[in-house]
Amino acid sequence: MLRPAFGQEWPDIKDFGALRSFAKALARAPYRPVAEVDSPQLRDLSYDQYRAIRPHPLKSWPADRPFSIQPFHPGFLYKRPVSLHVVSGDTVRRVPYDPGQFDLSAVDGVDLSRFTAADGRGFGGFRLHHGAGPPGDQVEFAVFQGASYFRLRGDGQEYGLSGRGVALDTGGPGAEEFPDFTAFWVLEPGPDAREVEVLALLDGPSLAGAYRFTVRPGVEAAMAVECALYPRQPLGKLGLAPLTSMFLAGENGGPPGHDDFRPEVHDSDGLLLHADGGWTWRALSNARTDAVLTDLPVRDLRGFGLMQRDRDFRSYMDVEARQEDRPSAWVVPRGDWGPGRVQLYTFPSVTEFADNVVASFIPDRAPGPGEELRLAYDIRVFGNRPDLPPLGRVTATRTGSADGLRPLPEPVPGRRLYMVDWEGGPLPSLEKGAPLTVELNATAGIAADPYLERVVQTRGWRLYFDHRPGEGPATLTARLLLDGKPVTETWRHDG
Repeated sequence: MLRPAFGQEWPDIKDFGALRSFAKALARAPYRPVAEVDSPQLRDLSYDQYRAIRPHPLKSWPADRPFSIQPFHPGFLYKRPVSLHVVSGDTVRRVPYDPGQFDLSAVDGVDLSRFTAADGRGFGGFRLHHGAGPPGDQVEFAVFQGASYFRLRGDGQEYGLSGRGVALDTGGPGAEEFPDFTAFWVLEPGPDAREVEVLALLDGPSLAGAYRFTVRPGVEAAMAVECALYPRQPLGKLGLAPLTSMFLAGENGGPPGHDDFRPEVHDSDGLLLHADGGWTWRALSNARTDAVLTDLPVRDLRGFGLMQRDRDFRSYMDVEARQEDRPSAWVVPRGDWGPGRVQLYTFPSVTEFADNVVASFIPDRAPGPGEELRLAYDIRVFGNRPDLPPLGRVTATRTGSADGLRPLPEPVPGRRLYMVDWEGGPLPSLEKGAPLTVELNATAGIAADPYLERVVQTRGWRLYFDHRPGEGPATLTARLLLDGKPVTETWRHDG
């Protein structure tokens, strides 16, 4: 019984080294899940009831700090409470659950004021705010809540996609495992601090782990992540630095029968990859009725992320959701992660309230029991970044019926017309007649009759071609070359 049960004291975790030692020892013990909250009232809270619970800034946190912590109440989807600690110099203080930490007056139908520490046992997670002045003037910029999920946003952005500690067997033939962050230690920053450090303990049936998050707010918020993972048993598919998002409908397709006044509904519209000297863009879609796994082998990973490139309100027409203000997230490894693959897993969805997109790096070799995997990376979130990549980038992928094209001598069932737009990078300086060439490939069938034209309205270039299917699903790729050198990222589509 290494991990403390409710009512027992945790060891004094003051730094990442101490947390690593604790996680390593924890991995040698049998897995013991955190018990869910006992109260049926907490477990059965509705979405609206849960959102009506308003936390107060943490009372044990100095009021003159540039950051504040607001814990979430346990309950609703967050039934396994987490332990929260504040580290101030050599002092570690556990934050006990206290109903007075929350404004419970607006919750209809449930009297939460009578709950005690024995009912709550901890918190549902917490969020971080930054900025000078009273708590009401501070800006929320990070959330840690649910399994190993966390969210980050820049100033003026809306929350969208999420990060995760690890992804285990995502998109595999068996059940996916969701380890939990079971305890957090937040290091109290100084009065002039520009970032805040959070330590987190990961625990699950297959592994334990230690995490250090150094979080910096701003217009482009950033998070430096260090982790040490310790398997309890042989691992299946280990996804590192995973990102999770939602794509319901967009210019590249929506679910069959989708009927919505909004032209597009998504938190991300594509996966961007920088590896092995090149850039690849894989647009998201939700037109398939089955799940799709896209494996992108890499040997020298420089970065990957889920992007929200379309920043035009008219693409979404949703005044409340503001999906044009959802952040893009870019993962940059520190050090050599070795060979592996960036995997994109998407599955069909008919609602915008379910995340159906996961991207992560999967190493060729996962650590075994008794081994340690150390990893470090940075996550940056931002709005529009036309310099990422420093080439022409895909701004639209559209496909439709090829019935209006020149008839073939023999009809080809499933023939489709594709249109790809690139903008930015060196493209605006290239006039009509520039010696651009198209590199177009299909792994099955034929990608035929490419036609390239300059788009005066966007100062970009547009490619048309039709795909004539063959046996099995096809991966289509295209990029533009000038004098034999790429001037755009590689567009990729998995049929």
